[in-house]
Formats: sequence, C-alpha cells, structure tokens
Amino acid sequence: MSDTIFAGQVAIVTGAGQGIGFEIARRLADSGAIVILNDLDTALAENAVSQIRKENNHPCIALGGDAGDLNFIQKMVSTAVAEFGKLDIVIANAGITLFGEFLTYPPESFFRVLQVNLGGVFFLAQAAANQMKKQGSGGSLLFTSSVTGHQAHKNLAAYGMSKAALEMLAKNLVVELSTLKINVNTIAPGATLTERTMEDDQYEKTWSAITPMGRPAYASDIANAALFLVSDKAKHITGQSLVIDGGWTSVSPSPY
Repeated sequence: MSDTIFAGQVAIVTGAGQGIGFEIARRLADSGAIVILNDLDTALAENAVSQIRKENNHPCIALGGDAGDLNFIQKMVSTAVAEFGKLDIVIANAGITLFGEFLTYPPESFFRVLQVNLGGVFFLAQAAANQMKKQGSGGSLLFTSSVTGHQAHKNLAAYGMSKAALEMLAKNLVVELSTLKINVNTIAPGATLTERTMEDDQYEKTWSAITPMGRPAYASDIANAALFLVSDKAKHITGQSLVIDGGWTSVSPSPY
C-alpha cells in the first residue's frame, strides 16, 4: 500500500536498475517521492522507471550513466534541480564488486573499485550537500556499505576496504554537514537475494544455512531500513551504520 511520507521530496538513487537500488527507488516513489533513478545500464534504468510508473503516478526519470564519473555526478544533481527545483534525498547505492586474490589483484581493478565505490559516493555527496546548502532546508544522505566492511571476506580486500571507508566518510561528514541540517548514514547489507546473486543457484541455500535468522535478506528488508534512515523519523540519527544481515556478522561463518 502506498503512503505519502515522502510527498513532494526529490530523491536520487544510484545503481537502481535492479536489486536493492531498484526496490529502494520503487518504495520511495510509492511513498510520494519524485525519483531520479540511475544505473550504468541505460536500458536497465529505463525499464526500472517503466515498472515504477506502472505502479504509481509520481514522476520518476531514468538517468543512465557511470555513477563514478565526476561530470555525470554533477549532471544527476543538476537534472534534479532543473526538472524539479530541488534535491532532498540522495541514496548513493551504486557500487562494483571485482573479486580477486590480494597477491595478484590488478591495479586497474583496484582503482575502478575506488572510483565507483568511494569517489562516486564522495563526490555525489559533495554535490548534493552543496545544493542542499543553497536550499537551506537540509536533507538526507545515505550510503550503501556492506557487511564486508565489517568482516573479512575472501577475495574482496579492495571491495571490503572501500565499504569500510564509506562508514568513516559518513561519520566524518557529521562534523561538516550537521549545521546544514543534513544527516548522513550508511546501511550495510549482508547476503541479499537479487537478480545478480540468484544467478548462483546455490546462493540462497548456502546463505540460509549460515545466517542465524535462517535466510538471506530480501531487497525489501534493505529498503525498509533505507527509507527509515532518509525519513523525517530519523532526522536525529546521523553518522551511523545499520547492519542488515539476519545476524550473520555476529557469528560470521564463511560461505566457502
């Protein structure tokens, strides 16, 4: 059932063509927000917007492009302002996972992970915060971290490092953005059933066996947390990271 908790608010969600990002964008739109939905794959972004428009009458536009590219980052913010007059919420969800052993991990993979997972988030937050400062009415920033930023995971040194860094970024921005009435938090999803993870036919079985709550997360589990943290109900919560993993990080058994 739709509600109006985000009525009149303008949001950017990156990496939202499918999976967690899509569910967050869908739920924001269903709750009254105007959503700029980004994905690296333009066709995927446009298809996602088509699905959302079928469910509600709120404006939702697709922006295909690289969320780690500085020019495109500015384009997302400029589009929000040009089309809808303001920007209230940014959910920096886009990220890439490039697996590899530490001893042989290639520099090109390392720097690509940093460009998207760190640079993309840092500079989107910067551009958004500057716009929110101009508006003078505050806003909410939310970064997608990962349980791999809390627990070591095989072949994910660069990825895990990037996700842990996002949580420190959120803490640091408290110092600089709180006086502007901008709160900033992170969510750290654990194993989640998405189109990508379900390509592995053993994924759900494996993670159900090692997750204390007995199953991986659904995208809706992550979206529930995300929407709370960017809502007015969480305005006094900032600099925090919320782990959503069914208890996995408490025991941390390896899926390998």
